[in-house]
Amino acid sequence: MALSRLTLRDFRNHGMLEIRPQAQFIALHGSNGAGKTNILEAISLLVPGRGLRRAAMSDMVRDAGDGGFAIVAEVAGNVIGTGVTAEQPERRKVRVNESDAAINSLGEWLSVIWLTPTMDRLFADGAAARRRFLDRLVLALNPGHARHSSRYEKAMQQRNRLLSGAMPADPLWLDALEAQMAENGSAIQVARIWVVQALSEQLLATPSGPFAMPRINLVDKVPAVDGDLASVWRKGRSRDAAAGRTLTGPHRADLEVVHSASGQVAEQCSTGEQKALLLSLILAHAALVSAQRDAPPILLLDEIAAHLDPSRRTALFALLEVTGAQVWMTGTEPELFHGIGPSAELLAIGQS
Repeated sequence: MALSRLTLRDFRNHGMLEIRPQAQFIALHGSNGAGKTNILEAISLLVPGRGLRRAAMSDMVRDAGDGGFAIVAEVAGNVIGTGVTAEQPERRKVRVNESDAAINSLGEWLSVIWLTPTMDRLFADGAAARRRFLDRLVLALNPGHARHSSRYEKAMQQRNRLLSGAMPADPLWLDALEAQMAENGSAIQVARIWVVQALSEQLLATPSGPFAMPRINLVDKVPAVDGDLASVWRKGRSRDAAAGRTLTGPHRADLEVVHSASGQVAEQCSTGEQKALLLSLILAHAALVSAQRDAPPILLLDEIAAHLDPSRRTALFALLEVTGAQVWMTGTEPELFHGIGPSAELLAIGQS
């Protein structure tokens, strides 16, 4: 699942940029504002979702461009692309091998996982951020997860609108929406449970190393009513109508992470320990994807080397090399990547 070519047109600050990677590690270096993270963001849009910044599509269009942008990549001889047009700057389009395709189908072609400086607050922020992180891990292993998630969200939004309307909602319409939510919500739950269990086993099988090892658990918060999610929502209509939202369901789940050695929950750990826990999760997940999909994912690591001492940087590079994943990294100085060795390709960004 490595990219053999990446082309950006009018994306963020890049008018036209083409990269043809020749190594496992692609180390992008340059001054702040050069556009290094923009390249990682472009790659993150080659899978379902809103990308690593979760920005509006129109915000990604280059100011001096024609009002649209395009991201095109070659993967194992196939060409996949996404972007927007000037006429519809918020409507993202996808093409695979010159044919229109659904956004959710991108997960069938690539698995991409990222770690950015903003994710340093993952454990301190609310459950929504951790849930999105978990769903990215699930999507990398189960491409159908994106389809179930979007259908669940759409049905839930329609239910919320009906319950909050001035007129009493049609019970039959609510029944249909809740049945659709239950079908897709159950698939979401099953996929999350499987990934958390498989990742837990992978973490247990991982030898101790320089980074803190986590224990993970899915906190579902969905009460069991004869095993029927639709019954949960049917019984809770009055409460949800008063609240103006659906109060129970897979959209309220949380990922609990605990430092194995100390027993502390991640949000109570130091900033350095939290970063180490995230790195351990990413490395274990890469190994799991390699085993399950017969190909490692693409890893996007933004400014990761700058916050590690030289010995830990060297250890991280060695662990990443073992995964076999194509790794895109950013940093201000090329010296940050010298510990990688011959498997690194250093690319200066923002320099003519």
